[in-house]
Amino acid sequence: MAIRIIIADDSDFVREGMSIILGVDSEFDVIGCAANGRECVELARRNAADVILMDIQMPVMDGIEATKIITEEDLGKVLILTTFDDYDLVRKAIRNGAKGYLIKNHTPEKLKSMIRSVHAGIHVLDESIFEQMAQTQSPQSDGFDPSAYSSRELEIIQLVADGLSNKEIAGRLFLSEGTVKNYISHILEKSGMEHRTQIAIYYLTGKK
Repeated sequence: MAIRIIIADDSDFVREGMSIILGVDSEFDVIGCAANGRECVELARRNAADVILMDIQMPVMDGIEATKIITEEDLGKVLILTTFDDYDLVRKAIRNGAKGYLIKNHTPEKLKSMIRSVHAGIHVLDESIFEQMAQTQSPQSDGFDPSAYSSRELEIIQLVADGLSNKEIAGRLFLSEGTVKNYISHILEKSGMEHRTQIAIYYLTGKK
C-alpha cells in the first residue's frame, strides 16, 4: 500500500514540486496540500495520512504549532522539511512530536528515503542538524534519565550522540565492535527505541 502524504508549505512552487517528485513514484500517494499550518491540520483531520511534510514558517499557523496538534490528535507522523537549521527550532519541533527534520537542499531520493524511515517509525535528522546538535548541546535534564543506564552505557550513549560510529566507539573505549553493538542493542531495548539516531535525539533533547 502506498504511503499517504500531506504536503504543507506556503510556497506554491515547493508544494507542486514535491507533489510531482512523489507523484511519479507508486510507493507514495499525495492525498493533499496545504498552504499553512491550520489548513494542514484541517486536511489531516479529514484524511488519514501516514506522513505529513511540514514547513516551519507559514502564515496563520506555523509548522511547530501544527505539529503539536497533529501529534496530540494522532493524525500522522510529521517530517519537518524546511530551509531553517536553527537548533531551537529543531528542538521545539521534536518536542512537539516531529519524527524527522530535513533541510530542503535534498535530492528526491533523499526525501523519499526520509519519508520511508519516518513511516517505519524511525526518527531521522538531516546530517547537518545532527552534527550541530552533537557539537553544541548537552543532554536535557528534564527529559533524559541517566539513572536508567549503567556508567558504561552512558559512555556509549554520549559517544553515539557525538556522532561516532560503532568502530570509533570501540576504539575509544578499548572494546570490540561486537561488544559495542551489543551495548547499543541493549540500550535500544531498555529505552524502547529502534534506531541509534533515536538514542542521540533522546540524549540531546530529552525527547524520545
